[in-house]
Amino acid sequence: MATTLKKQYDEKIAPALMKQFNYSSPMQIPKLVKIVLNEGLGDATQDKKVIETAITELTTITGQKAVQTLSKKDISNFRVRKKMPIGARVTLRRDRMYEFMERFIRIALPRIRDFKGIAGKLDGRGNYTVGITEQIIFPEINIDNVSKMQGMNITFVTTAKTDEEGYALLKEFGLPFNNAK
Repeated sequence: MATTLKKQYDEKIAPALMKQFNYSSPMQIPKLVKIVLNEGLGDATQDKKVIETAITELTTITGQKAVQTLSKKDISNFRVRKKMPIGARVTLRRDRMYEFMERFIRIALPRIRDFKGIAGKLDGRGNYTVGITEQIIFPEINIDNVSKMQGMNITFVTTAKTDEEGYALLKEFGLPFNNAK
């Protein structure tokens, strides 16, 4: 399954981008480098099980072990101490990245209620982050076992130099943007 998106990139997407942006070398064509899934968990300061649940869910969704993220400094208003677990994340590369992207586009996104596409705003360097409000859009998550809805950020990191190139790359992969940039 993962090879289909990689194959599609090699056979269709790369030549299309080469033509569209008039690159002089194939090395200039933007590539998808990694996909990072991140869950920030404010409740983790009160309940330690929240982190374990988030790690288990991210691991189930991606097929790769998630790690906990630690706070960098003390914030008394939020009752956070330095090096306290406050989230979970996983970074996908190569085949797992393409496999996750295909499942995300073809299975998870259509399961969002009243889905009309995702906003097409990139970060200025050709990378794109989408926020998901519920983890239950992924079919790997058993709704009966979910005690609390958790959101997450999914970041698509590319080698694109501009937002226009990154947008074109992700649009060719099939991300359903609802507007023009």
